[in-house]
Amino acid sequence: MLDASTTLAWLVRRVKVDEDRLADHALRRIQKGGAVVPALWFPEVANGILVAERRGVVALSTSASFMGLVETLPIEQDVSRPSSVFATALLLARSYGLTSYDATYLELVLRTRGTLATFDGQLAQAVRNAGGKIFGDPV
Repeated sequence: MLDASTTLAWLVRRVKVDEDRLADHALRRIQKGGAVVPALWFPEVANGILVAERRGVVALSTSASFMGLVETLPIEQDVSRPSSVFATALLLARSYGLTSYDATYLELVLRTRGTLATFDGQLAQAVRNAGGKIFGDPV
């Protein structure tokens, strides 16, 4: 699994060198094995691109290249109907103090027993606390 924070690290490099390396490692893994994302990943990534452009962090040409990269990746949208995830995500959001958006990633990780690539510290801790796995954590 992949969240927007990791995806956007391929557009706007992370400040911490170890996070930058981890983002690159996640990209290589996704290129080989693919990733599953919730439907909200698409508008989250698009919004991140817009924010980076509006802040002058990236040029339109850089955004276009980034979008070209993302479009080549074997990223698939979770096939579950949003209405079937709604109640569980809301419960998880309440239980772990997350936004409903982040709880959607947590729900997907728990349901699929997957591993989530994220730089969102609060989400990562919630995944760990719920028994899920975070990409880059020691095994």
